Amino acid sequence: MTDKLILELYTRPTCSDCQQAKEFLALHQIPYVDKDVSKDLKLEDDLKTISGTRIVPSFVFYNKNIWGKKKIHKNIIGFEPNKQEIMELLNVPVVQ
Repeated sequence: MTDKLILELYTRPTCSDCQQAKEFLALHQIPYVDKDVSKDLKLEDDLKTISGTRIVPSFVFYNKNIWGKKKIHKNIIGFEPNKQEIMELLNVPVVQ
């Protein structure tokens, strides 16, 4: 992942796709902010504002400018069907 991108991952503990996403990020030592929507209802509202839905996992990639403000670069809902695109954004090499 480039230094300018910040990853926030919206999850629920009961979501198996969320757990796989977290394992993947840990395996590749990718830093991210875990936003567990089950612990804070405001996070669920934030998720709905960002993605238009409450579906998790939601990978929200932000650009950070020199003043520290975040701007959404890309939002990806779901892990397994979008794994290739996520890997490209994170600069994770594809194992053949």
